Amino acid sequence: MNRPSGTAAARSTDRPRLYHLDNLRTALTVLVVLHHAALAYSNVPRWYYQETTTDPSGTLLDLMLLLNQAFFMGAFFLIAGLFVPGSHDRKGGRRFLGERLLRLGVPLLAWLLVLRPLVTVGDYTGARETAASEGTALPYWEYYLTSFTPGPMWFVEVLLVFSALYVLWKHTVGRGTGRPARAAGRAPGVVAVIGFVIGLAVVSHLWRIWVPMDAGFLGLPTPAYLPQYAALFTVGLVTAGRGRLEGLSARAGRAGFGVAAAATAGIVVLIIGSAGGTEFLGGGTWQSLVMTVFESALAVGVILGLLVLFRERFNHRGRLRRFLSEHAFTVYLIHPVVLVALGHALSGVQAPAVVKFALLAALALPLCWMLAFPVRALPGARKVL
Repeated sequence: MNRPSGTAAARSTDRPRLYHLDNLRTALTVLVVLHHAALAYSNVPRWYYQETTTDPSGTLLDLMLLLNQAFFMGAFFLIAGLFVPGSHDRKGGRRFLGERLLRLGVPLLAWLLVLRPLVTVGDYTGARETAASEGTALPYWEYYLTSFTPGPMWFVEVLLVFSALYVLWKHTVGRGTGRPARAAGRAPGVVAVIGFVIGLAVVSHLWRIWVPMDAGFLGLPTPAYLPQYAALFTVGLVTAGRGRLEGLSARAGRAGFGVAAAATAGIVVLIIGSAGGTEFLGGGTWQSLVMTVFESALAVGVILGLLVLFRERFNHRGRLRRFLSEHAFTVYLIHPVVLVALGHALSGVQAPAVVKFALLAALALPLCWMLAFPVRALPGARKVL
């Protein structure tokens, strides 16, 4: 991006703080905590603490997980992409990557070396007892390596890769393609949005021929959504500093929520119509194609609606919102430990799955932010958190 020379001139062109995006990231972090809390009592075996569902309400949690998964991590990647070009242009490729490694790599190591062992204690104990009953020993290091996944920090891993790819593109193919100064850009039109939804749906459908929704890939919990993550991150890169997303009208936001509601209904009908089948998960079936269309429409609709809603209603912050925003990434890092500990503490409570989920969520959300404060106050922690 071409910037005027001189400190004063540079400051005059600095981008104002976009409080609505800070607040939106906080809301998305809340959804992350709720998502993983729901996993504990769902029929989806992808969490560190899980109880066997004994009542039909667990199916409602399954549906919540499916709908939430369709958009919330994609929204994170879109927001992340919005800030990458400006940060790169200010710092240069080498410093940009160095700071990314510091601010993302250090929390990733903290998760892998400190927090992951804490949340896997229960699983390791069970695995060790099973091995002992078969007459073999299972040291922790062997369990750690054979059961390795990045857990929720997969987002950090993928974001590091996306950032590195952007720097590589910028310094090879994109060399000399500076970004224009910030100006009020035209919001994406209906045709562009529809085209994006259709293109994303087709690519996702083709991708899921080889990587269906229930498959693992490179340790990622949701690799079937990688096309969406990459596409929305790219949207963030392309629209950064041009004001296009901020130029979305209130009508566009309402339309986005309306489309998302229709897509949600379509997903529910498709799942009910499958009668317990898994054709909609992938494999090139027509059900998978319909699912990717509904999911893509849901994701784009919800994200458009949230961008407008938070810009219009939550584009400011007081002390509470500032506290929540500043500690959101720390909450993202530590919340699995909180959820697993509370899950074990509530294991003796007899209640329907949705009730236990609500209880766990009500306890976990304030506790996560309470614990995030002393964690972020540790020496040097603010440099990376």
